[in-house]
Formats: sequence, structure tokens, C-alpha cells
Amino acid sequence: MNSIFIAPRKYVQGRSALADAGKYFKILGNKPLILWDATVKSLVGTTLLESLASEGLEPVDVDFKGDCTRKEVDRVIGIIKDTGADIAVGVGGGKTLDTAKAAAIETGLRIVTCPTIASNDSPTSAASVWYDDDGNCTGFDCWPFNPDLVLVDSLVISQAPVKTLVAGMGDALATWVEAKVALATGAGNLAGGVSTMAAMAIAELGYKTLMEHGIEAKRAVEKGALTPSVEKIIEANILHSGLGFESGGLATAHMIANCLPSFPECHHLMHGEEVGFGVISQLCLDSAVPMDEVYEAVDFEVAIGLPVTFKDIGLEGVTRERLKSIGDVCAGEGSLCESHCFKVTSEAVVDAMIAADALGAERKKAAGLI
Repeated sequence: MNSIFIAPRKYVQGRSALADAGKYFKILGNKPLILWDATVKSLVGTTLLESLASEGLEPVDVDFKGDCTRKEVDRVIGIIKDTGADIAVGVGGGKTLDTAKAAAIETGLRIVTCPTIASNDSPTSAASVWYDDDGNCTGFDCWPFNPDLVLVDSLVISQAPVKTLVAGMGDALATWVEAKVALATGAGNLAGGVSTMAAMAIAELGYKTLMEHGIEAKRAVEKGALTPSVEKIIEANILHSGLGFESGGLATAHMIANCLPSFPECHHLMHGEEVGFGVISQLCLDSAVPMDEVYEAVDFEVAIGLPVTFKDIGLEGVTRERLKSIGDVCAGEGSLCESHCFKVTSEAVVDAMIAADALGAERKKAAGLI
């Protein structure tokens, strides 16, 4: 199997970067379709549209309907064909960006992602996560190309709810944890090959950046400040994690995270929060991981406020029987859990989740939080 590394063509991050959108977009086309919701438009609409107007671009304004569903992508494709748009731009969170990416791929348009939160690593990836009309995750597709441009306005992201930055750290935390598993076993990555040294270096850098700057970045954002630590965590959440997961590999942490939305009690969780609990579960599943590494990861999650127990994710008192539905999916054919060097059984996944809950509770107690 070939070693394959994929990435966006250009990544731009900085304070007020959206004010420069026009000069970057005009390189790609003249009629960008802007997919966003009303809340995002109220926050960044004036800045973005004025920038496009200054470069003579003719945007097509499209309201996002809330989920990356087949129906929503087909609707956006129809608008692209009706208007003659030549760039698909997703502005907002991961579901908006994933919808824009899918519509662009299917119509042959250039792709731009403009995340307004750093809650996950979707912006750089050549993937879209699919949902049904009830909000359940139904799978994902990996597209032939990554975005042409990822435009990250650090000021906008630093002003978003703190919870979103924390969720992004949960998603990013999994990158190195899962990539190491995939590298050790030669498991394939989402790029269709195996990991490169570059992907592993980026994944490890992301982990080290979280450990060094994560707590300080959260503290700064809570005070409304955009500091170097915040910039570093934004880059870790979006760029390091995005390149690391896609060209590195995934494993149990994301498999469990993708199953949690099937529980109604978990619908309030952000993807990175689900992944955070998945990380602890994976660490409890893998006997090769030293306990000091397990404690480091769990204590970091506790310190920044990620959910680490069943109670935290809305499943207090959950039974083994209900958890078995997750275990069965994880142990099924084609599961990301196949990245491990050992056979992952349904029972082992359930045991790992129960152990993760107990460990999370113990570390929260040690930190004086319960």
C-alpha cells in the first residue's frame, strides 16, 4: 500500500482574516455560493460580503438548513446549477462546511471553507459526515479533493462560545492517539494509503500543542482575549488535527463517537465532546498504552472541561445492554476499530466504556470537581 498525504491547497489563519476573503476568492472564481445560517451571517456577513464586493465578486447567498443530509446537498446542488455559481463556500460549523464540500465535489466547483468555530477538524478535510433527518450520524464519504482554501478568522473563533474551542480540543486530542494505532498496524488512512512521516509529525505536534497551550487558551477565551496560545490551539484543532486524522488514521475513539448520536440523551453533545469520551474509552481498551499516558490524557480533558463520565454525556445509569449496541457496531465488519493490532469485541468495547466512566469520575474527584 502506498504512503499518501493529502491537504488543502491553501490555509490562511489570522485576526480578521475574513476581511481579506475577496482577494483569495477571486483567484478561484467570480460567483461564490455562500452557504451559512442566519446566526453566522449576523456575525460575519457584513465583513465577508463587503470584502467580496470590493473585489467585484457576485455572491449567491444561501441559507443552510441545519444538517448535512442528502436532501440538503441536493438542494444546494440545484441552486448551484440554477445560478451558475463557480465556488462553493461553507461558512460556519462542520455540518455547513461538509455540505458545501459535498455539493462542490458533485458539481466540479472549487471549495472554500470558512470555519467560525474551532470545534472540529472538518475545515481542512476531503470528507463529509452524513446525518439523517433525525440528526443521527449515518456515515461519511471521503472525496477526491481537499478544499482549495481554508480561511480561518482567529478573532471570530476566539469570540465564539468557549465550549466550541474545548470540543475542538477533544477532537484534536484523538488525532495522535488514533494515528499511533494505525501506524503500528499499517491500517489505511482516509487518504487511501498508509501514513507518512509528515502526517505523524503533524499529529504529534498537535498533541503536544494541546498539552502546552490548551488550558491557557481556554482561560484567555473565557476572558475574551485572542492570545498566542489561542492562535496555537486554533491551528491545532483545525490544521494539525485535520491533516493528522485524514493522513494518519482513525480507530476506536472516533468509532464510539460516531455511535453516541444514536442515543437521544447525547444529541446535545458536540462531535469533539463525543470524541473526548471516545479517547478515554480507547485508552482503556488498549493494554499497550502506559497508564501515565492514560492519566495525562484524562487529566487534560478534566482540566479543560470535556465530558469524561456517563453522567457528563447524558448517559448516567446506562446499562450494559444499551451499551451493547455501540459495542456491536464497533466490533462489526468495516469498523474503524479494525485499526488495532488485536481483535476488538463488543464485550471489550462495553468494558472499556464502563472503565472510562469510572476512571473519569476518579480523576474528576482527584481534581476536586466531584
